Amino acid sequence: MDIIKVSAHSRSTAVAGAIAGVIREHKHAEVQAIGAGAVNQAIKAIAIARGFLELDGISICCVPFFAEIMINDQERTAIRLVVDPR
Repeated sequence: MDIIKVSAHSRSTAVAGAIAGVIREHKHAEVQAIGAGAVNQAIKAIAIARGFLELDGISICCVPFFAEIMINDQERTAIRLVVDPR
């Protein structure tokens, strides 16, 4: 399963649909964001996905953690959000 990568320019409703689809299919999703704008869009997307999934009787929770990743041979700190049904 791939990580859902979010940028500051991502549409939160599109990301929410992706999160909801992955949760329905795999019962687990991971969302990754680098930077304040991207984290904002990711959190909004999770809130919207919660509403989408609520219609299916699925309640989700989110656990954030830091992840060190390499981009263009530079180490960057990302926020990774693990989304699971509760």
